[in-house]
Amino acid sequence: MKTFEPKYTLTNSIVQNLTLISECKAIIDHAKILPSAEIKLRRLAFIRMTQSSTAIEGNALDLHQVEALVAGKKIDAPDRDIYEVKNYISALNYIEKIVKDNKKLDKRIFLQIHKLVTKNTLPKEKSGCFRLVPVYVVRHFLGLNQKVVYTAPPASEVSSLVENLISWLNQEENININPVIMSGIVHQEIAAIHPFVDGNGRLARAISTLVLYQRGYDFRRLFALEDYYNLNRAEYYKAINTGEIYKKDKDLTDWLSYFVKGFKEEINSVKFKIQQISLKNIKGDSSQMFLDDDQQKIISFIDQIGKITTKDVIDILNIPKRTAQLKLLKLKKLKIIKQIGKGPSSAYLIN
Repeated sequence: MKTFEPKYTLTNSIVQNLTLISECKAIIDHAKILPSAEIKLRRLAFIRMTQSSTAIEGNALDLHQVEALVAGKKIDAPDRDIYEVKNYISALNYIEKIVKDNKKLDKRIFLQIHKLVTKNTLPKEKSGCFRLVPVYVVRHFLGLNQKVVYTAPPASEVSSLVENLISWLNQEENININPVIMSGIVHQEIAAIHPFVDGNGRLARAISTLVLYQRGYDFRRLFALEDYYNLNRAEYYKAINTGEIYKKDKDLTDWLSYFVKGFKEEINSVKFKIQQISLKNIKGDSSQMFLDDDQQKIISFIDQIGKITTKDVIDILNIPKRTAQLKLLKLKKLKIIKQIGKGPSSAYLIN
């Protein structure tokens, strides 16, 4: 099968938006803000990302309900909606682990992300397994009328198409392609291949995020591009659908123009929030603005797990108990974390 070679043109507007994104990235990466404030923004982005990506597919849970699920709380909602949100949370956490372990995307990881996204919502034999049947995208109109607006490639070609995409993604000669462009191409191609019977949109958005994270474009994990798609789902579907049938040589310029514009708007919003927080904190206690590597690992652990104990610090930093206690005490004095409980059962949360 022919290797994957995306066809697109970097128009003036795309280049201008990529430049603005790069400028925003420099500001965001170097902004001095309190770790506690950054974690709150990161958690909100995580919640927005999860809520919007599932809402695009019809999930009815709102931000407050998704926030509760992220915190491990129970909510009163349909089981499928709860599964979809919990699944996306698991997929995003898995993505962060892949980035942390410095692993390249391969077919196994690709299938695992889909398995996480569709757990309990698809039969086991279809979750994390390429489809064996034809797939069509259908739009419903008034009454009982419906129309096939897109036909995906034959099931027999799916595995090879995905392997070709992953191979292109990992080629060293593509290292100079702008990460935003790379992310947009991967997003569109996964949606076009439609590798599975369900969950393709969520998978495409999740792996698009993974590509950005892997290439250093995580923007401190403060963005949620899915919000842009969810604001106007019709526009999103129109942009990502590049024809009535899958074509290997389709032109992605229009899609990338939409993708990069949306990314620019979201990142510009993140920059504005960061600047507001930075301006407020410049006059405050600057000693709270900087954390050493060990402190960042502690804060990152709390951000992912929700809390940390002295034993956790001993394990993740490989240090003696007394040293671990002192590190937690320092963060507590800086009012970055707070203690709950006493004695052996005590733990620490973000303040």
